[in-house]
Amino acid sequence: MTAQSAPPPSAEEQLRLPLERHGEAEAFVVSDSNADAAGVLARWPDGVGSVLSLYGPPGSGKSRLAAEWAERVGAMPLHGAEAALIDPLELEGRPVLLDRAPDADDESLFHLINLANAGGGALLLVSRDAPRSWTVALPDLRSRLDALRTVAVEAPDDVVLSAILRARFAERSIAPADEVIDYLVRRLDRSAETAATVVERLDALHRPVTRVLARQVLDEMQKPESVDDAD
Repeated sequence: MTAQSAPPPSAEEQLRLPLERHGEAEAFVVSDSNADAAGVLARWPDGVGSVLSLYGPPGSGKSRLAAEWAERVGAMPLHGAEAALIDPLELEGRPVLLDRAPDADDESLFHLINLANAGGGALLLVSRDAPRSWTVALPDLRSRLDALRTVAVEAPDDVVLSAILRARFAERSIAPADEVIDYLVRRLDRSAETAATVVERLDALHRPVTRVLARQVLDEMQKPESVDDAD
């Protein structure tokens, strides 16, 4: 008897990405830099528009906040150009998260917005810049983007940056003194990526993480890259 082969996965099954789960040490910290966005997403969809734009600078936590929203409401997570690979009818009546939204092509983005506005669904668009600044060619898409409800996440403030540093250190089983965290917060760029880089460099030295060592690492990071003499 010939064994039957399993049916091929649907487009949705092929695109579904596991949402990253974060432990207690990395619980999302709400502060002045993200409180407005966190409050809106905690209630949304709330009947005030079925499409919402969440935007903010790199390392501000917007994708993390959006992922928690998607997990709470059971949204389908998509990233940029993936929007073109799924049949919009498979998303009818469902919440959808589109991270890196400006990377989606005009037609796909247009159809996703129309689908959400048709009723029963919700579309959360995540990007670095507000939709009004996106470059699009379709006039109808331009008008829809300009009319979107938006909420911004600002660069991490001291409270958020401190929590990020502690989480990154905890991942490496490092527990620096409060004065080290405070020192780094005062001198670091407002970015989760920069915080992770500093922690990685401190850990690589295999020495107790002190304020003196932190200053040494920051000084090294601020040095201009060496450039070979011109011929």
